[in-house]
Order: sequence, then C-alpha cells, then structure tokens
Amino acid sequence: MRTPSGLAGAAIVALMLVLAVAGPPIWGDRAELIDPVAALQGVSAAHPLGTDNLGRDILARVLVAARLSLLLAALATAIGAAIGVVLGTLPSVLPRRLGRLVSSTVSALVAFPGLLLAMFTAVVAGLGARGAVLGIGVALAPAFARLTQTLAASIAGSDFVAAARMLGVSKTTIVRRHVLPNIAEPLILNLTVMIGASLVGLAGMSFLGLGVQAPGYDWGRLLFDGFARIYVNPMVALGPAFMVVLAGLGFNLMGEALAKSATRSTVPKGAAPAAPAPQAGEADPEAVLEVRNLTVTFPGGVTPVREVSLTVGPGEIVGLVGESGSGKSLTAYAVGGLVPYPGVVGGGPVLLDGQDVHALPANERRKLLGTSLAMVFQDPMASLNPALKVGGQLAEVATVHQGATRAEAWQRAVDRLGHVRISEPARRARQHPHQLSGGMRQRAVIAMGLMGVPRLIIADEPTTGLDVTVQREILRLLREVTEESAAATLFISHDMAVVGSLCDRVVVMYAGRVVEELPADRLVSGAAHPYTRALVASVPDMSADRSLPLASIPGRQPGPAEVGEGCAFAERCALSTDRCTATRPPLEEHGKAHRVACWEAS
Repeated sequence: MRTPSGLAGAAIVALMLVLAVAGPPIWGDRAELIDPVAALQGVSAAHPLGTDNLGRDILARVLVAARLSLLLAALATAIGAAIGVVLGTLPSVLPRRLGRLVSSTVSALVAFPGLLLAMFTAVVAGLGARGAVLGIGVALAPAFARLTQTLAASIAGSDFVAAARMLGVSKTTIVRRHVLPNIAEPLILNLTVMIGASLVGLAGMSFLGLGVQAPGYDWGRLLFDGFARIYVNPMVALGPAFMVVLAGLGFNLMGEALAKSATRSTVPKGAAPAAPAPQAGEADPEAVLEVRNLTVTFPGGVTPVREVSLTVGPGEIVGLVGESGSGKSLTAYAVGGLVPYPGVVGGGPVLLDGQDVHALPANERRKLLGTSLAMVFQDPMASLNPALKVGGQLAEVATVHQGATRAEAWQRAVDRLGHVRISEPARRARQHPHQLSGGMRQRAVIAMGLMGVPRLIIADEPTTGLDVTVQREILRLLREVTEESAAATLFISHDMAVVGSLCDRVVVMYAGRVVEELPADRLVSGAAHPYTRALVASVPDMSADRSLPLASIPGRQPGPAEVGEGCAFAERCALSTDRCTATRPPLEEHGKAHRVACWEAS
C-alpha cells in the first residue's frame, strides 16, 4: 500500500467513503432545493456544475449521490460474491456428474456478455434500484464462481485434504473447514476490485433507464438526466461521469495494491519479530551461501524456521539434519525463494555469491537463481514436467537464462545428461520422464542444475526411495559435481550415516532452530547436544544387539506454534533442568568449528 498506485487508490476510496457519510447531511438540503428562477443555468460561481431543470445544484446532487452509488455497488458485490462462492464450491460437494454440470454452466455464463446478463435480470426482476443491483450481482457471479472454483481445486489436491477424506470427513465439512478458510484471502481481496466494477455497471444500468428511477438518483441517473444537455453545458454530464470513473479507478488501484501486498515479505501479525540484519561488512567473503537469522513465518504466528544462520563454502558439502518438521526443507526453500504462500521470509539477508537474494529486483533474482542455484528435490517427478521431453526441459535453462539457440541448448542438454552418466543421452533426451528409471530421473534433475554454472547445489533428500546401489551412485555423483565445479552443496537428509560419510560439516536443526553445528568426522564421537547424540544413537549398526528394541527418542517434536521460551528439546531430554525449560540456550562456540545451543553440553 506504500506504492504510488496503492496510496492513490486508498486516498480515493477514503474520499468516497467520506462523501458517502458526510455528503447527505452537508449538501442534502441544497441538492433538493428547487429554484425555478435558476433552472437550467450553466457553470457559475454559485453553481460550479450548473443546475437541472428544477434549478437544483448539480454539484450538490453529485456529492450526495455518492452514498447511494456506493451502497448499491456494495450490495451488488455482496450478491455476486455470495452466488459465486456457492457456484464455485458446488462441484466439490455434488456428485461428479452434477458437479460437471455446474462447472459447464459457470463456463457458459462467463462467456456470456455481463451487461446483457445484467439487463436481462433487471428486466425480469423489475425496473429500479432493486432490479439493477440484482442484475449486476448476477453478472458478477460467474467470474467470482470461476475464481472460487479454481482456488478450491488447487486446495482440494493438498495432502491435508486427502487426509481428511481418508478419515471420512464429509465433503461439506471439508469445504467449510479446509477449503474456504484457505482461499478466503484472495476472494476477499478480489471483492475490492469487484466493487469498482459494480459502480461502473450500476451507472451504466441507470444511464440506460434500468436502474435508479426518479425522484431517486445515483451517479448513473444524474448522467442520464444531464446527457441531453451535454452540448449546451458539458459539465452537467461530465461531473457524475468523472465521479464514476474516479471511484471505479480508486477501488481497482486499491484492490491491486492489496493483492500485491499479500504476497510480499512482511511478517504477519503475531509472528516472531525478524532479527535485525547484520552489517554488510560482517559478510564472509569466502562463503558461497551465507544465511543470517533466517525466519519463515505463516499467518497466526506459526514460525517453523527461527533465526537460522549457516554458511557453505566453495567445494564444501554441509549436511542439514533433523526429524521431520524441524524446518530443514523450508530453510532450503527460503534460500531458493520457493516458500509456499502465505509463508513469509524474514530476518537477515540470504547471501548467494555475495548478493542478497531477497533484496534483488525480481528479474535479477530470477536470473541469479536460474543460473547459480541447482535444486535437487526428493521426488524428481515434482521437478520434471511429465508432458514434456527431458531434453527440452533441460534446454529451457540455457535458452531462457543464457540466450542460447535451440540447437545449442539441446546439444548442451545432451552433453549434461552424458556428464551425469546417463547411458545413450541423445536417446534419453527425447524421452518423457516416466520412461526413465528413478535413478535416471534424479540424475536428469542434477543435469538440469548443471545446465548453468551452479555456485550452490541444494539437495533435498535426493536418495530417499532409491535402492542402495542407486543411492551410492547418486551420492558419488554429488561429490564429484561439487569437487569439479567448486560449488557449495547443502545436503538435506534424515540418514545420519549418509551425512556422516558424505558431508564436511553437519548442521542439526530441531523445532526450527539450529541446535548444533560440527565437523562431520566428529558427528559420532564428538556431538555435544543431547538431541544430536540421540539421532546418532537411533541409527542401528552391525554391532547392535538384535535382541533389544531399536533406540528411539521418546516424546515428539513440538509443532511450530507450540515452541516456548526455553529449549524446545527440554521435555524429551534426560539432562533437562529448570533453566532449560525457562530460558533458551544461545548457539555458542564449543571448540574449533563447533557450535552448540545447550546449557548442559559436555
């Protein structure tokens, strides 16, 4: 809302609301004062817009008409939104055939001209303000229904909705409790723009004689009354026309600004405050990636990542470990700008090759991440489009970010596939992802990252779901790529054994915070935090007594909204004291290249 368009829209809307409230009490008597002597006068100091055929002041009537015009627009918008939400959610509740029928009906109505639909409804409902409001509401409903349907479909495919279905939750309850609350914000923001459209539509209806009838008047009715004199006194018609345009423009500008502000990186109310950014001079000149006090928040104060700081140097592999829900993947997504909406990234800078990723303009950030960052996800099918051939998807990187021709990009894609040891790369490049094995798809994703000159590789559990032979090959490939390109690698995994053998350093996260950072060769014997020791102990080895149950960590990790003031691991820790539950320990030096956040660290 601090942009010029946002400020302009907010100022116009505020002015219109003031007119709607104060207009009738201040100018109401003047607007109704009949003066036959002053009838049909032109512009003058006493009457800046002239007078009508009864001598009433046009300017006063324009100002007073703000209340009725805005009120009717709000009612029409409410009707359109209510009908639209119902139509948009019905396909999620009704049986499949009826749902398709509703969807087809909405599609047909969207294609039908809105003004004709409004006029038809108004004629059927009866001339006057009531018919016009109902007509505009019905005309707005199809577009709102399509938006609701699209948003609902995106939420309906989420895992938490699938879990609700498996638990036997009814369709109506799923829509009411899971779908609508998650799409409410974009729908509400769209209402602001719809009010502007309603204003214009209602003015058009009144101008055509289908809306407000005399002796009532809104801006459209005043425009209709003054249009016959437009060549004698243009201001009689231009005055109400200007107000229609100004109000519609104000609501549209404010709606667009609100929609943009909803996606910007500002910490929501109730979230943990972002830590102050360190001075630029404190940056590590040797680090490829440097993250300082990174925080990721969601509405309601849910903070799954809290003040995370880490560095990765060139040619170094840093392992990021912890239980599911500890914030590992979300930290990586924050680095790559992939935090899902409505998540917000805050805290200090995220420096990639010395550049603050989140401070760059959108086009520069896109270019930097597109060429200097390679993301390897757990499921390569989430990175590869099943409808496109593998080679074409790899070539897109070179054509978009490096300006290569199609032939050059394709040749480089084939070369990169061969570089990651995919047999017959030219033939594999012409195949779709489903025609490749799981190991080949993972190699293809790594090759996609190598299409540029990656300075940072983020591997988010890249070997999960692969057999041990393929796992070994993928890990060896990651090590070779890191050494060959001198890239920094952030390796996320649950497998402590893999992390200990592959990585140079290990960063341990718990409940969204870093609790320990240490060299990988000290992971087994030199860990100081009880949580890190418990993770290592949970990994069975050949010497484990098979007659005993497998080691585990009692209790559960607290959710992002359940973390208190003390150490989050205190309830599960055998060494916990009153100090642990009352005060969170800071992350402090604990020897060479070793940091730990624990009051009882040994």
